[in-house]
Amino acid sequence: MPGGEDELEQALGRMLDGDESGFRFVYRSIQPALLRYLSVLVGPDDAEDVASDSWGQAVRDLRRFHGRVDGFRGWITTIARNRALDHLRARGRRPATPTPHEELPEPAPGDDAGQGALTSMSTHEAVRLISALPREQAEAVMLRAVMGLDAKTAGQVLGRSPGAVRTAAHRGLKTLRERLDAGASNTFGPPDADGVR
Repeated sequence: MPGGEDELEQALGRMLDGDESGFRFVYRSIQPALLRYLSVLVGPDDAEDVASDSWGQAVRDLRRFHGRVDGFRGWITTIARNRALDHLRARGRRPATPTPHEELPEPAPGDDAGQGALTSMSTHEAVRLISALPREQAEAVMLRAVMGLDAKTAGQVLGRSPGAVRTAAHRGLKTLRERLDAGASNTFGPPDADGVR
């Protein structure tokens, strides 16, 4: 969505100047992907609350942000991740299985080839599969494929090198592809009375 990115960039500029309509546009553009990311971290029941806290903190600290849309995505995601980890520590638990949100966004040009599999399924199924990955891989896939962050920005969010993020995302996408391929090979029709396909 090249035109969409330009519009988002303009809205961010307006938001930084204190324009409420700019904030609404930025929020509506980023919030769906942020919710999906948080659903993997804290589960669907708490994702909305953590996102709300994150946006509140972002608004309070907005004067400290200087940059463009990609930087803002990384900044709000870092805030959200920190809030999510605090939330998990306070609750002492792992995330629950996610529930559906909107469809996943189209992949950004130049993203890892394996993420094409993610665009052909429902958000619920994709987030469920990603949540089953090891946490490092799940976060890397969500940041790269869903939030649309480049490896450098995702690395800043996770406190890891860009290479480590690319490797974790690649391994996660490879695992997802293998699981999807294994699932597809088991769909030769409904099982018979004995449970055989």
